[in-house]
Amino acid sequence: MSPKNILVTGGMGFVGSHLVDELVQRGHRVRIFDNLDPQVHPHGAVPEYANPHAEFIHADIRDRDALKKALAGIEIVFHKAAAVGMGQSQYEIKKYVDVNTGGTANLLDILANHHHSVEKLIVAASQTSYGEGLYTCAEHGTQHPDLRPDAQLGKAQWEHQCSLCGKDMSPVPIPEDAQRVCYAIYAQTKMHQEDMVLNIGRAYKIPSIALRCFNIYGPRQSLSNPYTGVSAIFMSRLKNGKRPVIYEDGKQSRDFVSVRDVVQANLLAMEKSDGDYRAFNIGSGIGTSIERVALTLSKVLGLEHLAPHITGNYRHGDTRHGTADISLIKKTLGFQPRVDFQRGMAELVAWGRNHTATDGFAKAQRALQQKGLIAG
Repeated sequence: MSPKNILVTGGMGFVGSHLVDELVQRGHRVRIFDNLDPQVHPHGAVPEYANPHAEFIHADIRDRDALKKALAGIEIVFHKAAAVGMGQSQYEIKKYVDVNTGGTANLLDILANHHHSVEKLIVAASQTSYGEGLYTCAEHGTQHPDLRPDAQLGKAQWEHQCSLCGKDMSPVPIPEDAQRVCYAIYAQTKMHQEDMVLNIGRAYKIPSIALRCFNIYGPRQSLSNPYTGVSAIFMSRLKNGKRPVIYEDGKQSRDFVSVRDVVQANLLAMEKSDGDYRAFNIGSGIGTSIERVALTLSKVLGLEHLAPHITGNYRHGDTRHGTADISLIKKTLGFQPRVDFQRGMAELVAWGRNHTATDGFAKAQRALQQKGLIAG
């Protein structure tokens, strides 16, 4: 692909910054638009990994005028700017809707009502919009259940049970055509971002793609944001000499995908037209238990004595399992995960050894408890 003028909203963030580096490396002219949220960037400072060859505009996605100026001459937009955090979104509702839904509305309103040169728009969507994962009963087949009822969780019966026979079901990968059911404001706003981008993309013939990322981890993930991914939260606890805290029984699983593979998917979406106007899962296709994440990190850090504290408590709205069916993006765009879990965790630890981690888990947990979002 010939060099393009590219805007990355949220380009100082975890995924955005890695994407910026790769785009610059490939000869593209990159402009970053980021508000340096102190929850992600301590003291609102420019991170040390900021790419010096990219233009930086320090502004908020809610600032329509600043965003309009940033779009001048831009040919490709990667829309990564978002407030992130399932639990926090359940009590900071206005913030999440303003930033995620409202910020995306700003972007699309500009594209719909002003002259621009945008040729493609790629939005960071989320697997959280599926709600629960997909499950199968040996006797009654595949099901996409609602959240587990409190009466069941109160008895420490963690696995989903078949609606017909009551037996425990096994998780299976979830495809893109599964029904989306949002159980948190964050999930709803990420679905808003996806649907709005694809809607306006089709209406104005701007090729658009939504990438439903599963649980991303890797270098540059904020170690001081207690609402970020579980791997970074566990890493922060361990670096501060504290045991990782795990809800339920630790056997709940997620699809962990390296930030490097997420960048690969974004580049494929930019360079190929086969995926235009569609949504794709981005994951490893493998489910990994939360307990294994904690044990792996403690082992790589040489802190095996800090075994995870499995509480048996549960958080309202938590899902049990979630693994991506990535066959569609493999077939359509040629995506292939390259970083396995063990190597990816080693990369996170190697990076994290030289970075300060402020453990905010206890504070975040108290906030959830005060709002009645933790039980058990």
